[in-house]
Amino acid sequence: HFLVARKLGIKVEKFGFGLPFGPTLYETKWGDTKICVHSFLLGGYVSFPDDEPDSEIPKDSPLRIANRKVWERFLVISAGVTANALIAYLIVLFVAGFSGGLPSGKYNIFVDGLQPDKTLSSHQIGVKANDKIVSANGVKIDSLNKFVEIAQRSKKFDNYVSDDKVESQISKIKKLNPELKNNTVILKGTEVVLPAPTPEAPIIMPNDALAGVAKYTPAGNLLTSNERKLRNELDGKTIYISNGKYTLDQIAVATADTVHPIAIIVDRNGKDVELKPAYPNKNGMIGVKLRVQEITEVVNSPASAVEKSWNYLAYNSYYMVKGLGLIITGQIPLDQVHGIVAITKVGSDIIEKRGIWDGLLLTALISIDLAIVNLLPIPALDGGHLLFLFIEKLRGRPVEEKTQEAFAKFGFVFLIGLMVIIIFNDIFALVTDKL
Repeated sequence: HFLVARKLGIKVEKFGFGLPFGPTLYETKWGDTKICVHSFLLGGYVSFPDDEPDSEIPKDSPLRIANRKVWERFLVISAGVTANALIAYLIVLFVAGFSGGLPSGKYNIFVDGLQPDKTLSSHQIGVKANDKIVSANGVKIDSLNKFVEIAQRSKKFDNYVSDDKVESQISKIKKLNPELKNNTVILKGTEVVLPAPTPEAPIIMPNDALAGVAKYTPAGNLLTSNERKLRNELDGKTIYISNGKYTLDQIAVATADTVHPIAIIVDRNGKDVELKPAYPNKNGMIGVKLRVQEITEVVNSPASAVEKSWNYLAYNSYYMVKGLGLIITGQIPLDQVHGIVAITKVGSDIIEKRGIWDGLLLTALISIDLAIVNLLPIPALDGGHLLFLFIEKLRGRPVEEKTQEAFAKFGFVFLIGLMVIIIFNDIFALVTDKL
């Protein structure tokens, strides 16, 4: 905003680091612009003479942004979004050029293991460890999202929990069916396993190291208050993780625990083998453990780096917009939305466990995400200002100043409230060890 405004000859009164709450930590002048560092160091802003009631610039001066043509104001307002997108692309291009490859968002999906033997419906349909899942219902499988979409078209099986333990270092597959009714008996010693992040058992989803398992063991024959709470938390609830909704465990459940099992073809020693359909055992035990192998896009020339960097950002931007839509429509609960604290924690973990290249890619995704969010037509965001410009272009005259101010105040209060909720979510997740 600042650079484009100066290039067009529009005066910038202030360039602020952080939001103007509380005391100003530092202040200096750069030309005719005041540079401020505020104590609430979150975000930043630029202000023009139009935003300063005591500005000495005449009301009709071309130094005021309001007196400029629509296209000039458009360039100034959209400059922030453009900068975020450009920075994101340059970071990805840098990683592609120097690391020699980029995550493709596509995966080979393998059957990693089968257990326990005595209850496996998987043996009935011919699944073997290290089978590569090639297709499902005739559709080629090259990503988790595609696998989930196909699997979810099938109906769920009935309401049982097996009394056998499923043990594994990497993943545990046992389903506590969300449709369990009140007073359902769970046998003593039954181990109920739910997907949850653990550093020891990462599952890879697009651009994130994710889920392992969390264990819960009932202590008695009948459901206790804690067990009922656990069941109720699962009742109809979808767990949203990263760019996709489902963990590998949930995919296994959706695929195997169905009234009408889907047809799956696996690659076994170079040959395609179609698995015969079979109903799961009566206890609903899945017993299939999945793993994924990410397909890396190899970069071997400057031209391929340019193309694959663009494809990488386009792919991830699509799922960001899709995720944003799920938040807006309430399909992703607000208590699962996180901000700067969570980003810092996740970023630190990614750099520590997966290296600097993945850390840089996360930075690029944060930058492109800021660009997308900033385009939302909410007053106080760039998208809100662009909306007023669009209305002005249609009407042939600006929206009344009082109307703009009223909407800006509403947008500001809304954003501050949302920020408080997100920071609370971050802190709660941090202290409860859910990050």
